[in-house]
Amino acid sequence: MQKILDAILADELDAIGSLDVPETYRGVTVHADEVEMFQGVATKDKDPRKSLHLDEVPTPELGPGEALVAVMASAINYNTVWTSIFEPMSTFGFLQRYGRSAPEAAKHDLPYHVVGSDLAGVVLRTGPGVNAWRPGDRVVAHCLDVQLEHPDGHGDTMLDPEQRIWGFETNFGGLAEIALVKANQLMPMPRHLTWEEAASPGLVNSTAYRQLVSTNGANLKQGDTVLIWGASGGLGSYATQFALNGGATPVCVVSSPEKAEICRRMGAELIIDRTAEGYRFWKDEHEQDPKEWKRLGAKIRELTGGDDPDIVFEHPGRETFGASVFVAKRGGTIVTCASTSGYLHQYDNRYLWMNLKRIIGSHFANYREAWEANRLIAKGRIHPTLSKVYSLADTGQAAHDVHRNAHQGKVGVLCLAPEEGLGVLDHELRAEHLTGINRFRGV
Repeated sequence: MQKILDAILADELDAIGSLDVPETYRGVTVHADEVEMFQGVATKDKDPRKSLHLDEVPTPELGPGEALVAVMASAINYNTVWTSIFEPMSTFGFLQRYGRSAPEAAKHDLPYHVVGSDLAGVVLRTGPGVNAWRPGDRVVAHCLDVQLEHPDGHGDTMLDPEQRIWGFETNFGGLAEIALVKANQLMPMPRHLTWEEAASPGLVNSTAYRQLVSTNGANLKQGDTVLIWGASGGLGSYATQFALNGGATPVCVVSSPEKAEICRRMGAELIIDRTAEGYRFWKDEHEQDPKEWKRLGAKIRELTGGDDPDIVFEHPGRETFGASVFVAKRGGTIVTCASTSGYLHQYDNRYLWMNLKRIIGSHFANYREAWEANRLIAKGRIHPTLSKVYSLADTGQAAHDVHRNAHQGKVGVLCLAPEEGLGVLDHELRAEHLTGINRFRGV
């Protein structure tokens, strides 16, 4: 592994293909024999630091259409938090089902799960049938794992019944020194970014692109008013950038003055601090308060000069969904994913059906959408939202931060990279956009 790292750091990438691939590597795992460890513990009190382990694991066998990547950096997503606290279910069920799906997938069904759905790194090896990538290529990876053997996936790969999220529903994820991916997950690494910066946008940037910009999502257009929940967070920070970049007007919902300031730095002007406003959309565990929906709607119209949102960018889920349906304009769209506050959504259907609104479910992105989202990063039109970086050994703490929402933007993890700041090739483009790149740093 050290020889591989030395070659990468020396930019001797042509030599990568001639170096031996290690038989083992370090990866962050959860263990099948610990899935009951948080039994009876409230969700908020479940601690990823107890369930995430840094283990030495065997390097998986490379199959057709696959690639092994030396991972320089990765990042934390909510799916890693969910994996670490075994909610809403253990991911070992995913791995068992995947392992039964085909002979070559059996290697994923193990008593440990190497997690992580982001990476930036260098291709080590490619399997049979891979022609677009070769050892030594600097890459990032999106997290859609799909074979495309079913006809339903050929209009939109997200509709393929065998699509999975890599590192969550598959093994050998990106929070490790080596990762196993499908070759059709790979994309060129933006040349003006460091390893940790390049690793951080993958999942959330692509998810926000499909959810807000793509015709498979809300199909954002110039002049739209977009209500964005958690506008300074992992998903919301990209949605805010896409809205501004696409000529729309974001109304950014945040929970503190510090988060409001981040949105202003991105260029947003209309901001709602939900903590300062004191919104309580639920009277108790069972009943929502429509008066609070109306109060939110009035605040939005106050800021916009009378406009209701054409699009509501939804990801908190249960806590906010009733309000989201209510405040969307007549004929408007509520586009939803993730449900970080709960999966069981309740809303008053009168405000949906009688006002001709639409709810669109959105899940990650297809290869084309992920490629376009990455291309905007590479062109400096959209910037990473990396706020803090941890070592691979401290991944549990990084996931703990995300679980407690004690972070802004994205939290990165150094895997093989020995320190931050490495990997930049285009220093001129970087200097042009340095303020935007560093916007979330240290917040």
